[in-house]
Amino acid sequence: MSIVDLTALQLGKEIQAGNLTAVDAAEAALEQIRRAEPQIGAFVTVDEEGVLKQARKVQKQIEAGELKGPLAGVPAAIKDNLCISGMRTTCSSRILSSFVPTYTAEAVRKLEKAGAVILGKTNMDEFAMGSTTETSAFGITRNPWNPDHVPGGSSGGSCAAVAANECFYALGSDTGGSIRQPSSFCGVTGIKPTYGTVSRYGLVAYGSSLDQIGPIAKNVSDCAAILETISAYDRKDSTSIRRDDTDFTSALTEDVRGLRIGIPRDYFGEGLDPEVRDSIMKAVKVLTDKGAVAEEFDLSLVEYAIPAYYVIASAEASSNLSRFDGVKYGYRAEHYEGLHDMYKKSRSEGFGPEVKRRIMLGSFVLSSGYYDAYYLKALRTKALIKAAFDKAFARFDVIAAPASPSTAPKIGESLKDPIQMYLGDIYTISVNLAGLPGMTVPCGLDSKGLPIGLQLIGDCFQEKKIIRAAYAYEQSREYQSPPMARKLSGESAAVSGGRCEKGADCQ
Repeated sequence: MSIVDLTALQLGKEIQAGNLTAVDAAEAALEQIRRAEPQIGAFVTVDEEGVLKQARKVQKQIEAGELKGPLAGVPAAIKDNLCISGMRTTCSSRILSSFVPTYTAEAVRKLEKAGAVILGKTNMDEFAMGSTTETSAFGITRNPWNPDHVPGGSSGGSCAAVAANECFYALGSDTGGSIRQPSSFCGVTGIKPTYGTVSRYGLVAYGSSLDQIGPIAKNVSDCAAILETISAYDRKDSTSIRRDDTDFTSALTEDVRGLRIGIPRDYFGEGLDPEVRDSIMKAVKVLTDKGAVAEEFDLSLVEYAIPAYYVIASAEASSNLSRFDGVKYGYRAEHYEGLHDMYKKSRSEGFGPEVKRRIMLGSFVLSSGYYDAYYLKALRTKALIKAAFDKAFARFDVIAAPASPSTAPKIGESLKDPIQMYLGDIYTISVNLAGLPGMTVPCGLDSKGLPIGLQLIGDCFQEKKIIRAAYAYEQSREYQSPPMARKLSGESAAVSGGRCEKGADCQ
């Protein structure tokens, strides 16, 4: 077994035992990145010189007994909407193509404090707006299971990097399913915690009431350990919540006897691929065979989730992205006449089509005369959706559902019809509207050899229940990595000057 085939916790144990070093792990990850990037395109920026410097520093701390945690020395990747001091943070947008922050996101800082070695920044849909990682200004990311297919989005780069063994785990952000859906498409595990559990400080905002940072890894155990590391109250984030129950690794048990699982009929009707439905139901049967109790129920209001979500998310995006105007930082148009012309040209040239579409929609629903008709109505619908989940969780511990109506579509298919792409989020966005935790774990492959993901949804602050259910299911099957990850050639992508930048050195 190669070093890159190890899970994050397995590698951490080997490093603590002295069988491997943090430098060994970093070099193995960098070599895998060189091999994979020409085919996958998961990274926007790789700081090779900085990675090896970090690894040597961490190894000294491990040897001195200063770092004893399970993730010390383990290389990780970070979605490119999380700021890291001194490292380019672009949100995969032309408007931030040269932005280098002077501060680090709190979630990343916690990983660094635990001894993580940060490899670089992963590709994403521009400003996290998309479901396929095709709207990036730096090119598309491909699915390691089949490069003709998308990896999902917007955290597609992070999920593809984990699946392709380019990193041992990654951080993503989830506004409407952006961790759970690409995790499903790439055959990895991802968790979106309860809103407020992980600090959003340093996360470039898309929809502030919906965004949440979470881990992506090869299995449930890794995700639980990473989430435990990054979860904490942060006074720098006004939405951060004080919790004393973030010992998520304590939920790693196979005992699911008496666990009540709800299966929403609304999620298993028209539009769901039969192969996805069968895989989800087989996964539920594994849990019921272990003592869980499953029952179908009506969730209701599902058909209103997508319009409510896109009204709210677009409204918040139009407000959040107004700061990108070419004045203080980021891209500024070269030729303009006067201040207003500079605003207009900088934003027109700096933003891509999908971002412009959502800014315009958001500005429209917030405008005078339409605010009550659309935005306030969407907020009321959001409250009703939360009430429907509250009613469901009075009966059930966990809700089992698909993460997506189908497996990963081919590259180019979704962008032909943006509305159809939005409809693909039907099973994930309600979780964000209600602020709930959700998790995706691989549960099989379809007839094309593409992964299918089981989504497990819990009540607020009940991550342990979905981790428990996911872990119990996971013990029934081994983790499968894409054949590409195991058969990559030794051809290296060019890495020069200590920094590999997509669109420049990497490809």
